[in-house]
Amino acid sequence: MSSNLSTQKWQKFLKRAWPFQYIPFIDFVFVAGSLATGNMREESDFDVIVGVRQGRIFIVRAICILFFGALGLRAVHKSSNSKRWRDKLCFNHFVTPNSYRLSPPYNDYWKKLYLSLAPVYGDPTLIQKFYRANSDWLGESRLYQEDGRHIYKKSVWIKRALEWMLSGGFGDWLERRLKILQMKRIKKKIKSQSGYKPRITYSDDELEFHPDTKRIDDFLQK
Repeated sequence: MSSNLSTQKWQKFLKRAWPFQYIPFIDFVFVAGSLATGNMREESDFDVIVGVRQGRIFIVRAICILFFGALGLRAVHKSSNSKRWRDKLCFNHFVTPNSYRLSPPYNDYWKKLYLSLAPVYGDPTLIQKFYRANSDWLGESRLYQEDGRHIYKKSVWIKRALEWMLSGGFGDWLERRLKILQMKRIKKKIKSQSGYKPRITYSDDELEFHPDTKRIDDFLQK
């Protein structure tokens, strides 16, 4: 992987990350996957880990899918056509404070990934809480440091207004409805798209979708 490709990929991602500051209940966003570790290819997409407010995970996922989808920035992995995911965002992991700590196994692959995470949106205080939740198995005390890629630190007034509107009973009702709808679709996809040793979690605390982990086993066997 050339440094030129890495620079180009990061520039593209940062230009496409601006919507996060408008979406209610998002506390932070990390870049993960190949972009974070530096192992990207021309056809790579952009994996993100989205930290959300407790009790609003299904609202956040729905808005991310709709917003980035409408902008043509959401990766769609339904075929072998890389144009459907190249340089687009893949929303495969949402966490709440109850799930900041990654579930086991704590192997070398996940350690390398989590040590490479790059924050691009959110309050440094909350980002530090996420790091601390994983510091025991990472083997070091990770501290938040200023990073030129962390260009979106504060929310805008539209985001705060939406959080106010969705913080009460209506927000609770909408969360329940979106949970029912999304759970049906998630369970249907699991049956039709799961591959080698899928790592999939879907609950009020965490949504994680890695339907095929063959590359992880390949990495660990090297």
